[in-house]
Amino acid sequence: MSEYKNYIKLDNLLYSCVDTKQRGNEQFVAEHALGYIISGETHLITTEGTHIIGPGDIGLVRRNQLVKSVKVPPPDGECKTLNIFLEQGFLRKYAIEHKIEQTEKYSGPTMMLLNPDPFIKGYFDSLIPYFDHPEHLRSSLGELKTKEAIELLLHHDPNLKNFLFDFSEPWKIDLETYMNKNYMYNVPIAQFAKLTGRSLAGFKRDFTKIFKTSPSYWLQQRRLSEAYFLIKDKKRKPSDIYLDLGFENFSHFSYSFKNAYGVSPTRL
Repeated sequence: MSEYKNYIKLDNLLYSCVDTKQRGNEQFVAEHALGYIISGETHLITTEGTHIIGPGDIGLVRRNQLVKSVKVPPPDGECKTLNIFLEQGFLRKYAIEHKIEQTEKYSGPTMMLLNPDPFIKGYFDSLIPYFDHPEHLRSSLGELKTKEAIELLLHHDPNLKNFLFDFSEPWKIDLETYMNKNYMYNVPIAQFAKLTGRSLAGFKRDFTKIFKTSPSYWLQQRRLSEAYFLIKDKKRKPSDIYLDLGFENFSHFSYSFKNAYGVSPTRL
């Protein structure tokens, strides 16, 4: 079990509590995630738009997604969330035990709000006391609650079988279109390779063929170009955009911007 100021993690269970607006660090969702908002809001930002999940909402996010998240507490309150990650290994084991045959490739929404369900809400309510008293948390709880979550989801909507048990990896997709749409996500090159259906070596080879430069150099220049446009033409504040464009911190952004354009972003 890991316990820090803002979150408690037990295996694949994660409880988060923040009292100030906070951006999430995780931008690549590697496993299916089932989440419940206890209080406050979570804003999930994708290339398709912003999804706002509020108190009492239960959301399901498909694996292999690039997402930016922002936790927004209510006035004078805290943003509290509970998440359970449905890992591929556990789902494969569950499918074998329950004789779930190979499903069709899933092609539906990758992020959804579930219709109100008293059983799933009760499931999350049953977890809250453990995180209020973390000394009672045990590793065996994770396995029991993961199995329960799967069964509740299938009871809620049997069509979620394809969502949960499609174990196929991403198809090889158009690299140029994908990168121009997702360049602002600050994830390792290896993640971009996986999401475009390529090995790391194949990704670098295809990337260089298309863009005539390396992925890391192109990503930085693409982000800087967008920053220049937003600051100069859209009159955006540099401090408001650098994280949205994939820069890790403002000093790195400012240094790179000045190297590229000969002037700091704040002076522009």
